[in-house]
Amino acid sequence: MSWTKNRILSMLPGDIVTQLRPQLEPVELQQGERLFESNQPLRHVFFFEGGLSSEIAGANGAKMIEVGCIGLEGFSSVPAILGADSTPHFAFMQCGGPALRIEVDALRTAMDESRPLRELMMRYAHVFLIQVATTALADGRYGVERRLARWVLMGRDRIGNELPLTHDFLALMLGVRRPSVTDALHRLEGEHAIKAERGLIVVKDVEKLLELAAPIYGIAEKEYEQHIRRDWRH
Repeated sequence: MSWTKNRILSMLPGDIVTQLRPQLEPVELQQGERLFESNQPLRHVFFFEGGLSSEIAGANGAKMIEVGCIGLEGFSSVPAILGADSTPHFAFMQCGGPALRIEVDALRTAMDESRPLRELMMRYAHVFLIQVATTALADGRYGVERRLARWVLMGRDRIGNELPLTHDFLALMLGVRRPSVTDALHRLEGEHAIKAERGLIVVKDVEKLLELAAPIYGIAEKEYEQHIRRDWRH
């Protein structure tokens, strides 16, 4: 049994775990808690063991929209492991959950000392950037219903079949007005793909969601399978 539920950390060889583990602080992140602020120093990287985080573009008065979400498959503050000290985005927890937190400088030092650790971190950064690019494609070229189906599948991948999310959260995630979210939820319910209750979406038919979300769901997921789960060697 792995010492952590985080999929990235669980892939590390024992010598790197021995080095990192004393510097990983267990924390319980609450819904709505900010992980980092726009244009402020990135101080920590969070390796999620549960919950769901959201990275948001649109600070300083611009309209906000989600550009990426992360759960136990990855970690927050991706710009920090690429050498950046800040980002115009901010991130918060859509759904609370446990995480292991490490200071940015400590993780960078460990990456400098371990090629396998650095390679795995960089591979995840690649996957996350593909997710961000696919979100841009979805927002620019596809309708709300298809984008919502994709987002529900992404949420399911990270926290299971019950997604405790409000219409207001979904409007932010999809960059649309709340009535558009309500209409899209009703259409997905009409397809018997989900059940939408107050503050909760329950997945009913994954195959139908996959059909509705094609072709914009699965691009980043395939990259994760290829470059992290299948091809990465330590």
